[in-house]
Amino acid sequence: MPDIPCVPTYWRFAPRAASVPRARHAVTEALPNELRTVLGSDLSLLTSELVTNALRHGVSGRNKQFVELILWPAEGHYWLAVSDPGTGAKTPALAKHDADSESGRGLALVDHIASAWTVRARPGRGTSVVAGLTVARTR
Repeated sequence: MPDIPCVPTYWRFAPRAASVPRARHAVTEALPNELRTVLGSDLSLLTSELVTNALRHGVSGRNKQFVELILWPAEGHYWLAVSDPGTGAKTPALAKHDADSESGRGLALVDHIASAWTVRARPGRGTSVVAGLTVARTR
């Protein structure tokens, strides 16, 4: 019999600033207790950056749009997908910024913290950023 994968955890958040700490808390609390001290801080930071970007660039606050999060373990990682319903007119990408820039470093943090990450177009409309954190094995 094949291994049955776990069911991913799914959330939807309204397009408002208060959704960032709510999302951060939700994904951290979804981790198994033994992994919260190992992955909690990095997962919290990834969530903050990706949800903030989705709110800034991917939702308009109209037509009941939401930012969606999915968290799941697979192949030695915890994966986080943050999706928005935006037009996809501007694909998230790493950019160089001056030392004086006050914003624009979010994906650089994601790139530094995540074991792997990518941007995927959603079917129809929208963008998903998927990032994975390696689960340290202590065997």
